[in-house]
Amino acid sequence: MVKHIVMWAFKEEVSEDARKEAVVKIKEGLEGLVGVVPGLLKAEVIVQPLSSSSHDLCLISELDSEESLKAYATNPDHVKVASVVRSVTCNRSCMDFEV
Repeated sequence: MVKHIVMWAFKEEVSEDARKEAVVKIKEGLEGLVGVVPGLLKAEVIVQPLSSSSHDLCLISELDSEESLKAYATNPDHVKVASVVRSVTCNRSCMDFEV
């Protein structure tokens, strides 16, 4: 099994209203990929970080293999959601590891 953890910060120019709207779309979009993208077992998007955090959003996901992770990256359903994420965020950080 592979854990895929990604964190993002909102772009400074994104208004508070746009952030609230984006949070809903991103959370529903990424979590909704479970059962749609082959090999994606779990996806949880954290949208209310503590004030000590350096990022605004965090995806914690589990995939059945490294091959599934590679396929997930180019899956059309994921790419569609990722375009929404990229439109409002910056400073992406990622860590993938086997468990």
